Amino acid sequence: MAEFNPFAVVQQQVDRCAEILKLDAGVHDMLRRPMREVWVSLPVRMDDGSTRVFQGFRVQYNDARGPTKGGLRFHPEENIDTVRALAAWMTWKCALMDIPLGGGKGGIVCNPKEMSQGELERVSRAYVRALGRLIGPDRDVPAPDVYTNPQIMAWMMDEYSRLEGANQFGVITGKPPALGGSAGRGDATARGGWYVIREAAKECGTDLAGARVAVQGYGNAGYYAAHLGHTLFGCKVVAVSDSRGGILAEEGLDPEHVAAHKAETGSVAGLPGTEPISNAELLGLEVDILIPAALENVLTGENAGDVRASIVAELANGPTSPEADSILHRNGVHVLPDFLCNAGGVTVSYFEMVQNLYMFYWDEEEVHQRLDAKMTTAYHAVLETAQRLDVNMREAAYAVAVRHVAEAMQLRGWV
Repeated sequence: MAEFNPFAVVQQQVDRCAEILKLDAGVHDMLRRPMREVWVSLPVRMDDGSTRVFQGFRVQYNDARGPTKGGLRFHPEENIDTVRALAAWMTWKCALMDIPLGGGKGGIVCNPKEMSQGELERVSRAYVRALGRLIGPDRDVPAPDVYTNPQIMAWMMDEYSRLEGANQFGVITGKPPALGGSAGRGDATARGGWYVIREAAKECGTDLAGARVAVQGYGNAGYYAAHLGHTLFGCKVVAVSDSRGGILAEEGLDPEHVAAHKAETGSVAGLPGTEPISNAELLGLEVDILIPAALENVLTGENAGDVRASIVAELANGPTSPEADSILHRNGVHVLPDFLCNAGGVTVSYFEMVQNLYMFYWDEEEVHQRLDAKMTTAYHAVLETAQRLDVNMREAAYAVAVRHVAEAMQLRGWV
């Protein structure tokens, strides 16, 4: 089997969108590739006195609609094609949510699990020093992603403020509340996803009270997906999984008990009173809602036909291949594409930028209300487009988002 390349998938999706929208050739060509990407080498003094040089990336995919925005990942297997793909998806995500931002993404090739707090701080500050002239509240705003967190964001904000000689809280989002972080950011990705699922359930005639849910991935997004589905909507979470295995309980799981077991043992697997289940088996369970919340490319042309859920809600980035999309659409599965379903995170990050800018902060209830309005409006825009153009939900989401970006590029005279 050919190696999965997420950026090749992005380009394939853009090509299909260009066909649907009959895009000008110049617009199409520009949207197929990043506007700007930077590779940096980061020399860092380690605790043992040695110096290691880490590879870092930052991709600013398109800033026609505003400053670029996107997460920063620390991962030993990080690569430029993944970062390019995620920056592209962030571009479409911001446009789809009608947020005045473009898309960016960054990464550092490192293993944070093998690094001390001091080493993590030094690599974080080195990244900001290397990119200081290319980031900023009106240029490019990083945020947490895989293996980065509010503390790392705080160090980065502080380093940038030192370079500027003044506090610059708005350069980074996902910060601790004491440094300008927004209320409601912790569960924003999953909460936004559930607002979209709620609207999709109405469209599909699915009663969420007692609806059967399976969640693949039990990190931040997966845990909150299970927790909020259970507490806000009365869903029955029957199966969850992580990289080490999965569990099934037909009578329903308590997401808090699962989280406590994972914190104690390192995995959801082996929770007393549950049946073991593989990640592959979870995807084919007879449930109402399937939530891929972990890795990319888990639903493929080989297994998409096994999906028995009526709604697939993509909290992960890129979990469904183009071949799987066609199969799911043909089988009547209502797919909520990633850059719609998981846009709650960047939406509340945008709210954080706004609050930093005018130095007045909203309470959690107001954040939730504003997030609900954004997610609901975006879902119905995508649904209406899918029905009008007779395309699947991902193609419709691309059509809405790319049209916004293309219009901005044309009005600016870029193409």
